[in-house]
Formats: sequence, structure tokens, C-alpha cells
Amino acid sequence: MRLTLAALMLTATPALAGVEEAIDDHVLPNAASFAEATSALADTARDDCTAGAVKPAWNDAFDAWMGISHLQLGPLEEGGRTLAIAFWPDSRGMAPRAIAGIVADEDPVVGDADAFAEVSVAARGLLAMERLLYGEDYAGYGADSYVCRLVEAMAVDLSRLAGEVDTAWRDDFAPTLRSAGEAGNDRFLDRREAAQALYTALMTGLTFTETQRLARPMGSFDRPRPEQAEARRSGRSLRNVILSLEALRGLAGTLSNGDIPQTEAAFDAALETARELDDPVLAGVSDPQGRLEVEVLKQRVEAIRRAVDGELGAALGVSQGFNSMDGD
Repeated sequence: MRLTLAALMLTATPALAGVEEAIDDHVLPNAASFAEATSALADTARDDCTAGAVKPAWNDAFDAWMGISHLQLGPLEEGGRTLAIAFWPDSRGMAPRAIAGIVADEDPVVGDADAFAEVSVAARGLLAMERLLYGEDYAGYGADSYVCRLVEAMAVDLSRLAGEVDTAWRDDFAPTLRSAGEAGNDRFLDRREAAQALYTALMTGLTFTETQRLARPMGSFDRPRPEQAEARRSGRSLRNVILSLEALRGLAGTLSNGDIPQTEAAFDAALETARELDDPVLAGVSDPQGRLEVEVLKQRVEAIRRAVDGELGAALGVSQGFNSMDGD
């Protein structure tokens, strides 16, 4: 019996070593990239807050967000940071009302970064900025306008949030994951729990892309909802799907600590389908042929989840747990 237990321990250890690789090669670099991109966005908005000047930096920041948006544990989970960074989906239409109210009142909160951090999450973050930069209601705002000052306040707030996430990962949460099972670590009682947390982030990220980024605008056959696609004003809906899948593939690869051919093949198929889809905002869901193409992509993402569960989950000896992004 002792030999059997020892053999099992030796078998488990290499798989769980993927936690270190996931932290060092995926989490920390992507958190740093998001902090850098939002810092550049804030600097740009301070210099020139007009839409033409800010859009490139905003898109860079959104690209970087796709690299960590699935890491719904620790720093992003705490303090409602995820919603403050990207309030979507907005099924109740809170964002347009919140933003319109601030603009109509010319709320002086834009001049106080600490006060702005207390503003409703519906009027902060990447998607709120998108409404100002790309929305028809605010098109052509001038450099001396209140909207321009609001764009700057949103950019500065995003940079603060991203900096907090980056610092919290480096100084607190990464060391906590690394020390799983050690004396004094009451967050992760053993190394398997650390692997479980990262695996859940991976699976939840895949589920979010499938059920929100793709299924939400699809709606039903009789009632498609293309207007509910993520970041459609800026034409980023499909781009976000692709970048999210690329990031999730990176997490899977580092967490696996070994070959995962079925998972890699499933990611290949989904990414190939997405890159060949000529529908930037998924507007084709309103057309039978276009809807079929998006449905195929959705099925490809679902196939990734099955491959990850059967291959990576089995190797790690874990399964998907609860995550704050679960549900709607």
C-alpha cells in the first residue's frame, strides 16, 4: 500500500507543477501588459482626450484585457474590479442611463479620481468608454467638452484598477497560490486546490465566450439579438472572441505541464473557424447562413471545453468549481 501511495504522489506532482508555469508564463505577464496598456491609455487621454486620439490606445487596452479577463479569482474577483473594468453584459440597460446622467449634470466627479472610483460601475471601464468614443450620442465631442473630461477620468480610473490588479497578483495572490498547502496558507489548503482555481478560471472563461460572446447575440432563431454583441460599437465582437480563445489556450498550455493534443486540436479548430468568419460584430446572426456560421464557432468552443475536461482536467485530477462569472 505504501508503494502504491508513493507512486500516486509522484504521478500527481508533475501535473500540479503547472501552477508555477501558469503564474510565471501566463498570469503575471498578462497582468503586467494590461497595467502597461491602461497606463498608456491614461497618458494619452491626459494629453488629448478626443476620440480620434484615444481610440488606438483604448483598443490596445481592450486587447490586453482579453489576456486576463478570464482570471476571475483573487485580484479581479475582489472589490468588484471586473465589473468596474468591463461592465458587460448589461441586460438592464444601466450603462446608457448612468452615463447620460453624469453628462447631463456635468458631474464634477470627473475632477476627483478618488470620487470617480465610487461612481457606478455602469459608467466606468472599457465599455463605458466605448460609448463615448464610438457612440452616436457623443460623436464629435470637442477637446474642451465635458465628455472629453469624462473620457480622461475613465481612462485614469482604468489605469488605477489595472495597476491594483497587477500589484495584487505579484505581491499577494501569486505567492499565495505558490505556497498552497504550506503552513499559514488558509486560502489554498493543498496544491490541488491551487490547480483547481486556475482550471476553473480556464473553464469559466471558455463558458463565458461560448454563452455570452457568442450565444447572447445569437439569441433564438426567431429572435436573434445582434445588438447585444460585446463591443459592437467599436467593431470588436469577433476580435474579442479570438483574443479570448488565444489567451485561454495560453493558460491551458502552461497549466498542462505536458502534451494536450486533443485540447490543442480543439483550439486550432475553433480559432481557424473564428479567423475565417467575416463578421466583425456578429451581425450575421440575423441571417440563416450567418447564424449557422456563428453556431459552428460556438460548437467549436464547446468542443474545447469537452477536450479540456477530458484531457487537462483528468491529468490535474480536478474539475470545474464555482466562479463569480458563472451565470448571467
